[in-house]
Amino acid sequence: MESKVARALGLRYEPVAILWEDERPGGALGFKPGRFGCVMSLFAAVAQTGRVAAFDRETYGCWGGGVGLGFGNAYRAFPGGEACFSRFLSSGNATWETGQAQAEALKDSMGKEFAENFLKGEGYLRGPEQVMAFIQSLPIREIPARYVVFAPLKDLDGGVRTQKKVVTFLVNPDQLAALVVLAHRAKETPGEAVAAPWAAGCQSISILSYYEAERENPRAILGLVDISARSHVRKLGADILSLSVPFSMFLAMEDALEGSFVERSTWKSLLSKKEEAGRL
Repeated sequence: MESKVARALGLRYEPVAILWEDERPGGALGFKPGRFGCVMSLFAAVAQTGRVAAFDRETYGCWGGGVGLGFGNAYRAFPGGEACFSRFLSSGNATWETGQAQAEALKDSMGKEFAENFLKGEGYLRGPEQVMAFIQSLPIREIPARYVVFAPLKDLDGGVRTQKKVVTFLVNPDQLAALVVLAHRAKETPGEAVAAPWAAGCQSISILSYYEAERENPRAILGLVDISARSHVRKLGADILSLSVPFSMFLAMEDALEGSFVERSTWKSLLSKKEEAGRL
């Protein structure tokens, strides 16, 4: 399935489809059961290499990844549960007796970076109460499929994989601007067509977009605003962001392309200026 939008905007990377499947695709990239890893690192590998990646409830890489892909509230499996996680993401466990005991129990198995963040906190939110409110705001779910699969959109056809959930574009700022315009052009009724919630990178491309697919007026989700995730996709480029759209919205954007701004001089001039800047 070729994307007219990706071609018209000159995307460097093929859009990635997020699918629900009950069988693991042959040769798929993935994590070993119980091994730590960042979902977005495999997402980047799919975009770069054209391979497929697959995840299940034993191979989601990290707790946020389990939540993000739709495998329930994996934060409960974090060392010390949600209470320690809420401090990990914010102010740290160093001044909390329960957190200190958990850190001591893990000291021989934690890597240096994780140990530092566990004790001092990542500082993304102010405190544990704010993190708990964030967790409660997420549309956490158990998807009705065994695997979440990342696959290049161009490799899909209409009949092989039927549970197409999300399409994620990887874009630079100019291309993001174009997609935001196109998302609004594709809507039948006026209203917000793009949202930019703070969340893990994998949550932006998966559960937040699953949720949007169920809304009467779905929105695209701006992603890769997660600093931790950005460190895992740096090989894609320092200026790359993601925009994820429910599959039905993707089809509407494809239909809205004809006769749009991409055929007009303003967009073409912006492209030519980019080419000129690249030659300097």
